[in-house]
Amino acid sequence: MKDVIVLGGLNMDLIVDTPRLAGPGETAEGTRFYTTPGGKGGNQAVAAARLAESPGSVKIVGRIGDDGFGEEMAEFMCNEGIDTSLLRRTENIASGIAVIFILPDGENHVNPVYGANALCDTQQSNDVVAALAGAGVLLCQQEVPLPATKASIDAAAKAGVMVVLDPAPVREVPDGFYDSVTVLTPNQGEASSMAGIEVVDSASARSAAVKIRNTGIETVVVTLGDQGAWVESDGISELLDPFKVDVVATVAAGDAFNGGFGIGIASGMSLLDSARLGMASGAVCVGRDGAQEAMGSRADIDALLASR
Repeated sequence: MKDVIVLGGLNMDLIVDTPRLAGPGETAEGTRFYTTPGGKGGNQAVAAARLAESPGSVKIVGRIGDDGFGEEMAEFMCNEGIDTSLLRRTENIASGIAVIFILPDGENHVNPVYGANALCDTQQSNDVVAALAGAGVLLCQQEVPLPATKASIDAAAKAGVMVVLDPAPVREVPDGFYDSVTVLTPNQGEASSMAGIEVVDSASARSAAVKIRNTGIETVVVTLGDQGAWVESDGISELLDPFKVDVVATVAAGDAFNGGFGIGIASGMSLLDSARLGMASGAVCVGRDGAQEAMGSRADIDALLASR
């Protein structure tokens, strides 16, 4: 398997289980509070590392602050066998955090403060360039500043490395931002925003995927939660059926998908098999609490795939 490089955000998640969200000026009591390492970059890296089972083959590129949260996130990833040599500590700034409210049906509402993540710059894009030798895929999102992400994906494409980009959180991006992206992986909301089509089922997902792909992106995978995933590419226009699991929380489900998908690509699997691996990774994740802690092991995910 080739290396997986992940460029993205690292946040300490501050999670509140609550029966409902408070209204303006209202206090609504929650039922539980806990913290767990998160951030889209960190989540994807852990999801990939647990599937890779090869220490050092997943490399994280990003920034943390000089605080306890940063140290805790770095230590967690080291313990997962992730290469953190390109994770930069920034003095006099807090690490990123995200306050997450989880409702009884597992849906989540996220309010991040990106802290050190917002300082990602040419240092991070240069770090990506340095790691491209031996890489099979670059995983990106839109949590860190767009110029660093754009420079990184352009460099990866030039080096012949596949680029998988999760367009979350939704941002206004400059023209040509996605030109070097190989695979775009929006969820329903993101696909709706990008295509101007309300995505509610497989038919609308296909319409949105076709419209997004017509902008010049080679492959679009629209993740649909409990409805599966729509894959649109050269010669492929197909709905992949979901795995049926009991949902505890949907936090990091998309990141689990991208981490698994990236491992599939880096391992030389086909596009559809890579997407199925990503879906199984996401399905295991939603059956557990937390973000990085919820990511499935290779045994967990292989068992779910075998059950199909």
